[in-house]
Amino acid sequence: MRISFVVAALAGCLSLGARAQTLPGTWTLKAPMPMAIGEVGVALIDGRIHVVGGSATGRMAQTMHVEYDPAKDTWRWRNPLPRELSHVGVVAGADALYAVGGLSDPARVHTGAVDNVYAYDPKTDTWRDLPPMKVPRAAVGVAVVDGLLHAIGGRALDKSTLALHEVYNPATNEWREAAPLPRARDHMATIAVDGLIHVIGGRFDEAANNTGLHDIYDPATDKWQQGAPMPTPRSSVAFGLLGREIVVVGGECRDHATYTEAEAYDLATKSWTTLKPPPTGRHAFGAAAFGDTLYFAGGAKGCGGTDNTSDMLALTLP
Repeated sequence: MRISFVVAALAGCLSLGARAQTLPGTWTLKAPMPMAIGEVGVALIDGRIHVVGGSATGRMAQTMHVEYDPAKDTWRWRNPLPRELSHVGVVAGADALYAVGGLSDPARVHTGAVDNVYAYDPKTDTWRDLPPMKVPRAAVGVAVVDGLLHAIGGRALDKSTLALHEVYNPATNEWREAAPLPRARDHMATIAVDGLIHVIGGRFDEAANNTGLHDIYDPATDKWQQGAPMPTPRSSVAFGLLGREIVVVGGECRDHATYTEAEAYDLATKSWTTLKPPPTGRHAFGAAAFGDTLYFAGGAKGCGGTDNTSDMLALTLP
């Protein structure tokens, strides 16, 4: 009886191991960033991945701006941000990279939210000021649809979470308000696909109040609808579009450890699947897709911004 039990248990372990190994996805390590840093903004424009702002050891807000060439696996420094920021929302438009909001306090986390908005021209390597948002906020969700910049949710100057949704029109150089996020939150994944904006996960207050909420905004109707919730509620994730799947990786924080989960939302089936996890858990990092690969820059392996990394990880799917 005991031998049978042991054999069955071993078979079960082998079966679990086999299932774990068959999770889709291949992770590889690319050339490291020039410095170890978390709470960065990341976006792709003109075939280059830009990593902007962030929090590093000894200084919680940075002007850092580096550029990665995925074709050559090389880095170079670019013109720094106009001011020190972390938790800045970064997204690419047609011909400019936008940096929206952020935290400006170099000594303390989650303080010093700003209303600043900047546009970066990769051709001239220059930043310029844009009109500020209505209120200061950080960890804000940003997306571009039909040339319009959307700034959604975020953490306010008093550390409260926001449902505010503003839209910037480059043609008029003005902001206007749109339908607010159904439930206020910050540190969430925000991505535009097929003319819709998906806002996934995030937190209501601290990392202990994570959510798997998935809200989808249609700019044509100025209305929100609910999507399939993310299986693992988490915040401070990295995310990107790989093929026809929205991939969400990592997050903060569970049982005093960062999340290792990698989950993908299939736009065709409107359902979630589990992917192979990254080598270690992490949060406060960013991602951008180039070709058939999703690149993940920087982040913190520990909770609360501890153990920042210079890693550049790459994920490919079958």
